[in-house]
Amino acid sequence: MNFPLYIAKRYVRSKSSQNAVNIINFITFLVIVIGSAALFIVLSGFAGLKTYSLSFSESFDPDLKASPLTGKFISVLPEQETKLQNIDGVLSFSKELEEKVYFLHNEKSHIGYIKGVDSNYNKVTSVDSTLYFGEWLLDSQRGVVGIGIANLLGLTVNNYRSPLQILVPKPKKGAVNQGGFNKTPYNQHNVVVSGMYNVAEDLDKKYLFTSLPVVQKLLEKDSLQISAINFKVDGTKNISSIKKEIAAVFNQNIVLKDRQEQNSTLHRMLNTENLATYLIFTLVLIIALFNVVGAIIMMILDKKENSKTLYYLGATIKELRKIYFVQGTLVTSIGGLVGVFIGSLLIWSQLAFGWLKINAFLAYPVEYKILNVVIVLATIIVLGLISAKIASSRISKKLITQ
Repeated sequence: MNFPLYIAKRYVRSKSSQNAVNIINFITFLVIVIGSAALFIVLSGFAGLKTYSLSFSESFDPDLKASPLTGKFISVLPEQETKLQNIDGVLSFSKELEEKVYFLHNEKSHIGYIKGVDSNYNKVTSVDSTLYFGEWLLDSQRGVVGIGIANLLGLTVNNYRSPLQILVPKPKKGAVNQGGFNKTPYNQHNVVVSGMYNVAEDLDKKYLFTSLPVVQKLLEKDSLQISAINFKVDGTKNISSIKKEIAAVFNQNIVLKDRQEQNSTLHRMLNTENLATYLIFTLVLIIALFNVVGAIIMMILDKKENSKTLYYLGATIKELRKIYFVQGTLVTSIGGLVGVFIGSLLIWSQLAFGWLKINAFLAYPVEYKILNVVIVLATIIVLGLISAKIASSRISKKLITQ
């Protein structure tokens, strides 16, 4: 049997004759349990918030999105559409045309974006699932608007008497053209709101969806010109090869982005927040694990006579140091496991019962991930090894024999 491990396990299980030492050991173990449980709960909470935040944008984002390499618009020929349909792994694709416009209704105005989409748009995104009022009807007269825009402009569903006015500058330069000075420098189109979507505050104030031909006419574009193509792809296929085939159809004149790349800023922000929180809690754990150093040193002093006996029986200073090193490692590892177990029970209860709520209808989002379990245990064990090493190095021949 491993001699240092055997003695270390005895020391972990046994109580000291000094009551103060027992209290210090208990507090040290409790600090490790609470620290590891807190770190695991916070990481699980941030994982849930990340998934919850991304779920909003993913309603609008396709699996892949192709945009022009240069400029704002690209022309898609019928033969190119046929080639896209024949790519293995592309389940469906949808064309869109997006531009910044001026909304006007009952002397109220707002600057947002109009997005013209074809009939396949709901096949490549789940944007229709975000509908809050009305119906998802897009045609030459009707469109779906964000509830934020509706609140700002006082819009109601199916109000044919007071439609939403859309104004966009004409692509020609200057206000003077062939029509003379009296011709308006902007194009106008009226849209009756058929429905309102509700996702997130920034997105709710951004878009009006309508049919692609309407926007092409409003922007004075032909039927081939669009601003992007959205793709729904088979997740079991190789995404990189699908990207190469799509790019080849357009002679490499497009930029292809997956969902993470489409929301790169949001992903970076969420990952930075997650990392910052982990580092802050790790710093707290480092401070807390100074208790481990103190507890092991107290144990060394309390077991000084036992150590002296072992030394005279033939144990080396290296073996004595290893005893207390293993003891410290066992205490931190067991404390970390207990803490993660308690944290797991709390996360599972939140997932099952939603006892902690943001509001009366929405439970605080959490997510149980094995990666977080590994991160917490690895952090606790590494810090525990360092603490145990520092404390056990106090063992010396002079301390034992004096």
